[in-house]
Amino acid sequence: MRVLVLGGTRFIGRRITEELVSRGDEVCVVHRGRTAPAIPVRQLHVDRRDLATAASRIRDFAPDAVVDTLAMTRADAEVLPHLPDVPLVVLSSMDVYRAYERLLAGRGGIPVPIAEDSPLREERYPHRGAASPDGYDIDMDSYDKLDVEPLYLARGGTVLRLGVVYGERDPQAREEFVLRRVRAGRGRIPVGPANLLWSRVHVDDVAQVVLAALDNPAARGEIFNICESTTVTIGDWMRQILDAAGHQAELVEVADVPPDLVLTGAPAQHLLFSNDKARRVLGWEPADPAVAVARSVRWHLAHPPADSDPDFSTDDRALGGPACAPSD
Repeated sequence: MRVLVLGGTRFIGRRITEELVSRGDEVCVVHRGRTAPAIPVRQLHVDRRDLATAASRIRDFAPDAVVDTLAMTRADAEVLPHLPDVPLVVLSSMDVYRAYERLLAGRGGIPVPIAEDSPLREERYPHRGAASPDGYDIDMDSYDKLDVEPLYLARGGTVLRLGVVYGERDPQAREEFVLRRVRAGRGRIPVGPANLLWSRVHVDDVAQVVLAALDNPAARGEIFNICESTTVTIGDWMRQILDAAGHQAELVEVADVPPDLVLTGAPAQHLLFSNDKARRVLGWEPADPAVAVARSVRWHLAHPPADSDPDFSTDDRALGGPACAPSD
C-alpha cells in the first residue's frame, strides 16, 4: 500500500510512519522540512496551506490511502480538495465531547463511559488564548476538531478521537508532573483527592489502530474512540509512574495543590471513554496500560526536558515544609 501521511515527523505521526514502513508500506510524508522523518521515506516539503502547488507530485505518488495527523482547524481542512479519493484517516480528539466542556466549567452531568454518540460540546474553540504545543505552530484561537470532523466524514473519511496520548518522544511529557519530583528526590507529593478518570492511550496503540482503520472497509465514514480499555484514577496513574521510576513517594492530600497538580483535584465530570466500537469493528486491542506506562516512564527518565522546573516552593507551602525522599 502507498500511504500519504500529512505530518509524520514527530510523536504520533512519527510512530504511524514507522509502523507503516515496518509492515512494508510505501510512505510519502508531507511536512514543512523543519523536522526530518526518523526513517528513510519519500518526502514532500510543503506547507499544507500550499498543498495545491504539490498536486502533480501527489498524483505521481498515487497514494492508496491518506493519513492526516495535523488537521486542527477549518483552514487545515482546505487540503481536502487536493487529496485523492482514497481511504482517509484523520486524527481527532476526545475534547469534542460535552463532557470535556463540563470538566473545564467545573460541572458534571454527562454519564460515563462516553461513546461515539454521546453529546458534543455546545461551546466552540475551547483553547482560545492558549499557546501552541512546542514545535507544532497551531492556531489555538481557531483550533476546534468540531470544525474538522464533518468535512472529513463527508469525504468518507475515518475519524479517530484520541484520548490523552502518551509515550516515548511525547513533546508534552505527560508524566513530567511526577517525574520532575522523582528527579529532585521528593518524598512527599501534595495532591487533591486525585480521583479523576481520564482515558489515556499509548502512542504505539494509536499507530496500530490507524493501520487497522486503513485496512478495514467498515471504517469508512465512521468515528471511533481510541483509548485504553481500563482507566485508573489520576492518583493511581501517579503511583504507576512512581513504581515504574523505582521511586518511593507518598501522595499527601492537601487543601491547596500546586498549579501543575491541578488535575489531582475533585472533578465534577469524569472523562471516561468507551473503546468498544473500535475493538468490535476494527479488531483492535490496546496494550496493557501498566506495561505501556512503564515503557514511557523509562524513556522520559532517560530523556528529561531541558526546561524542567526546579522550584518546589509551592509543594513545600502545601505540605508545610520540605519533602525529601525517605532514606533507604
